[in-house]
Amino acid sequence: MKPAYETEMGSAYIGDSLELLANIPDNSVNLVITSPPFALQRQKEYGNLGQVEYVDWFLGFAKVVHRKLKEDGSFVIDLGGAYERGVPARSLYNFRLLIRMVDEIGYFLAEDFYWFNPSKLPSPIEWVNKRKLRAKDSVNTVWWLGKSSWPKADVSNVLVPYSDRMKKLIQDPEGFYKPKKRPSGHDIGTGFSKDNGGAIPSNLLQISNSESNGRYLRGCKAVGAKMHPARFPEKLPEFFIRMLTDPGDLVIDIFGGSNTTGQVAERELRRWKSFEMSSEYVAASVFRFLDVDMPQEKVRAIYESILSGKTVEIDPPTKQLQLDII
Repeated sequence: MKPAYETEMGSAYIGDSLELLANIPDNSVNLVITSPPFALQRQKEYGNLGQVEYVDWFLGFAKVVHRKLKEDGSFVIDLGGAYERGVPARSLYNFRLLIRMVDEIGYFLAEDFYWFNPSKLPSPIEWVNKRKLRAKDSVNTVWWLGKSSWPKADVSNVLVPYSDRMKKLIQDPEGFYKPKKRPSGHDIGTGFSKDNGGAIPSNLLQISNSESNGRYLRGCKAVGAKMHPARFPEKLPEFFIRMLTDPGDLVIDIFGGSNTTGQVAERELRRWKSFEMSSEYVAASVFRFLDVDMPQEKVRAIYESILSGKTVEIDPPTKQLQLDII
């Protein structure tokens, strides 16, 4: 199947992920990272299943992904939480999915991550806003799974800024801190004052999802395109792409949506593929790769060309982009 559009590093496709994955060689993918439709009680326009059938449905994709991953490859899945119907009790669908992926398919849980979105609106309305029985749900579970128990990773690629206290320790270790043994048994010596370029991140990722004027949104507004209602922020795939892959590695998003993953992978010099069923969402996702100063009529021409079934070739975002309809 030909792509809807392609760049120097990757390509976006319109179609069923299971069919598109069949064209990918086994043992060839370094990272599959995705935010699938969540298992919710209320139906969303981008498509989602109820919690009962959701786990079986997703396992079908997980089995195919397992074959496509390299032995040291990773599968990262962002899943939002949910409540049971009609009661203030949490669903366990995301945990059931994790356990079955490990027990039945053979994945290994490398680490569980939690994405805290401080800008998320209070929800669910019934239990938080109206009855005030629960705190707002602001954390997604993000499962990092490996095909083997030793997936490729380098946490030094995602170091975070030091705290002010640590900066003082590095500047003046003898004046600020005296080595001693902690109550926990850890022997904190002078080696802790070494500047490693940053601190090791935690598995709690605090990332706001509050984009208001990015390239994608401006493009959608310019041509009147429907925006994807459940986009995840660039910093989320960026973290895992940097930690789990090297330049030139292959990254795939099997529920591409607005193709945030492809945009980040392109910027990080990773090869990428994005699969998405909706032609409207794919056509609009091309705005992520267009020059911000491109004339509006040219932006519209690219968008409409993709909707008409033509493949659009785009120069990398760092260059002046050209339209080449095949």
